[in-house]
Amino acid sequence: MKRYRITLLAICLVLLWLGYHDLKLHFDNPEPLAISIEELAANGAPRDWLQIEGGTLDLEQAINPTGRVETFESGPFFVPLRSSDSGQQIKVVIETRRPEVIATLKHYVLDFNTEAEQNRYLEENKALFHPQNEITGTTASWLTSNANRDKLLQLAKEQNMPVSDDVVFISEGKEPARYRGFFFTGIALLGLLKFIQMVIRRESGLAIDMPDEDEK
Repeated sequence: MKRYRITLLAICLVLLWLGYHDLKLHFDNPEPLAISIEELAANGAPRDWLQIEGGTLDLEQAINPTGRVETFESGPFFVPLRSSDSGQQIKVVIETRRPEVIATLKHYVLDFNTEAEQNRYLEENKALFHPQNEITGTTASWLTSNANRDKLLQLAKEQNMPVSDDVVFISEGKEPARYRGFFFTGIALLGLLKFIQMVIRRESGLAIDMPDEDEK
């Protein structure tokens, strides 16, 4: 029974922490903050939910994070987002599953037999590999997003890509969970109430079992 109480308490505390994080993310980001790619690259992300304006995707340096062919069916890909004056260093990277991005990369990587054919296709379709898009998504600030950011830095280092150590990583299409934080917090509080009841019941049972002084 003691082990069950400890397990219950641990689960409740984890859910309470997750709920707090989700609620903070929700209330701090009622709507996406519009920001230019230049400001984001220069100063970092002021909030977690962003609408990035004026950026150009660089599909020439897109990374397949799994290295598997299956990624060309549904993604995701890690794609640098550049400003007009960003230079060589990559300061913003987008995790994207855009169908047009996946289709372009799939055709470029899988449908040619030689590197010369790939290069010819690239030269003839430069605009296709550098589309300007407005990107809306959330920053890599928690759990799997942080893991993806670490994976990005590792892969970039292996491929000698000039990725900044403080790169801003954006998961396109993601937004703060609206109800999950309330659910986690509610379940955690109910669990803590159950834990308190179990402790009180145990203490009451011990008090009843203790012999009175007159009985000694």
